[in-house]
Amino acid sequence: MTDRTWENLQRGDSAAIWHPYAPALGGHEVFPVVSASGVRLDLADGRQLIDGMASWWCAIHGYNHPTLNAAVESQLNAVSHLMFGGLTHPPAVELAQMLVALTPPGLDRVFFSDSGSVAVEVAMKMAIQYWYALNRPKKHKLLALRHGYHGDTFGAMSVCDPVTGMHHLFGDALSKQFFAPAPECPFDGPCPDTEMAEISALLSQHGRDIAAVIVEPVVQGAGGMRFYSPEYLVKLRALCDHHEVLLIFDEIATGFGRTGKLFALEHANVAPDILCLGKALTGGYMTLAATLCNDRICDGITNSEVGAFMHGPTFMANPLACATAIASIQLLLSQPWQSTVRRLQTELAAGLAPARAFDSVAEVRTLGAIGVIELKKAVDMRTIQPMFVDRGVWIRPFGKLIYAMPPYIMESADVATLTNAMVDVVAHL
Repeated sequence: MTDRTWENLQRGDSAAIWHPYAPALGGHEVFPVVSASGVRLDLADGRQLIDGMASWWCAIHGYNHPTLNAAVESQLNAVSHLMFGGLTHPPAVELAQMLVALTPPGLDRVFFSDSGSVAVEVAMKMAIQYWYALNRPKKHKLLALRHGYHGDTFGAMSVCDPVTGMHHLFGDALSKQFFAPAPECPFDGPCPDTEMAEISALLSQHGRDIAAVIVEPVVQGAGGMRFYSPEYLVKLRALCDHHEVLLIFDEIATGFGRTGKLFALEHANVAPDILCLGKALTGGYMTLAATLCNDRICDGITNSEVGAFMHGPTFMANPLACATAIASIQLLLSQPWQSTVRRLQTELAAGLAPARAFDSVAEVRTLGAIGVIELKKAVDMRTIQPMFVDRGVWIRPFGKLIYAMPPYIMESADVATLTNAMVDVVAHL
């Protein structure tokens, strides 16, 4: 058994592990966690951290939740994994029916995968194969928004912002897509027609080549934590219909209550042709994602010469993950989650407001259980990360953004500790 002391875990990690968005040869300190419960992470040296990130936004119920633990244990005693080619199982059937019932009418077909990036890949392939099935193979390009982020695999990278995104160094190797300006209309304001001028022009000029438009509804996540008017989605839906282009919503970050609605698309009451879900789907317990589509796409592909959608992840619809997702969704819906998220928004807004007084801060904004301090200059992770740990919180900034997406179970006192630490660190930068 591995020695669980702080020094040995750090030494072993440094010798063998490569962390995301970090060098492999040191330079960025890692913090060994040996257990977690509720909203707290227990470090190997005895310290505790309040987790303001919900493990990259997915652990909405916190850690070590008895309901989710029980779901995993129960399914483990039945079947832990099953190939999904030619077989099915009760958790997959129940979860698919649940997702169809919870999402907008018409999204009646569910394709499971094992990560958000793959869910986006599936959505892109669905759109392209649909137009191929209709004998329109030239419609194989995607149109995305600047400041967007959709994942780290090659297809997903191609629809992330090619200039300000995390993947610009791969630019020459990626498929060339079309990009429209990110919406500037604020979340609580209208979306004037001028906002739609450039994307409308792109669709008019290149619609014959575009299979689908892909956007993160209302909230652009890892590309900048930007919030925009739901009216933009209403007008975008109309444009896509007019130009015979499919519409994909990437709700991997926003799904399951994060913005105050079960799905961010509900702010606009707009249904996409394809919907991507992930992250909080299992409450952060297991890796699972889903891509939903309407019958138009399903029938088009199924009735074509090929007759099948050409994708098949080995671990799609993993029974353990599906059972946990069912338990997580039922747990969420059994509680007054809307009022909980409203409380979190109020507390995040009040707690982060003092940061507006600092010269280094460009903007402070909140929406649902998302709180953001945007700085004027990018942070140095080697300096800022230990500052948060020293204050007893786990916050993982990136670029110019210091933000929190806490578990929904976080109590008011812990939110105050979290926001106080965020403001205090910004004050000391």
